[in-house]
Amino acid sequence: MALILVAAPLSLFAQNTYKAQVVAHRGYWNTEGSFQNTITALKKSAEINAYGCELDVNMTTDGVLVVCHGPKVGDVADVQDTTFARMQQVRFKNGDGVPTLDEFVKCAKELGHRLILEVKTHPAEKRVEVVTKVVELIKRYEMENLTEFIAFNYEICKELHKQMPGSMVQYLLGDKTPAEIYADGIMGIDYEYSTLSSHINWIQEAHDLGMVVNVWTVDPADRIEIMVKNGVDFITTNQPVLAQQIIGALNSKK
Repeated sequence: MALILVAAPLSLFAQNTYKAQVVAHRGYWNTEGSFQNTITALKKSAEINAYGCELDVNMTTDGVLVVCHGPKVGDVADVQDTTFARMQQVRFKNGDGVPTLDEFVKCAKELGHRLILEVKTHPAEKRVEVVTKVVELIKRYEMENLTEFIAFNYEICKELHKQMPGSMVQYLLGDKTPAEIYADGIMGIDYEYSTLSSHINWIQEAHDLGMVVNVWTVDPADRIEIMVKNGVDFITTNQPVLAQQIIGALNSKK
């Protein structure tokens, strides 16, 4: 892997500044008093001035959009197979409960903080419904300019692009080239570290197409530095403060 990274185009290393920005994965939860995918994590993400707060969205059996990773949440085996009332009973170790997407977006609006909203994979018959509800909520709070979308399911990505053609949509799974995604009008890749490091040329290929490149979930300092030096636009991490410090240190050496 290291040899592939060393072979990255020299132009990437010759830039005047490293422009990677930091996305707090599931909010800034890796700190005292916080917990992932909670309102507290959202607020702490805004406090450290992260580029944005990544969050996961699932729909309960009675059609309520909630913010949690799933499928297991607390003592609930599968968030998509239970009711909202049952989800309201879940409490995390910091005292927070599972927020609705409505609550989360409202808070982000008040904070003026960007959301990187992952629509989790749902059964095929529910995909359009979930995307439609997400889009309606984002539009209701006039958060279009402060929301970007990500998804592992490619059909969900295409539906997001269809319903929000002016918004950034990024594909997560990593099984398609930038050109394949660009052909469908999707303008971002957000690939796991091992995938992107194995296809380091995809960074430049995406940029040549006018696309953005995000990488997840990068926590070790050496991996953060590798990806920053190879020119990614965003680092999604559970260590957002560390990532900010590394980027700042690299730029101070320029």
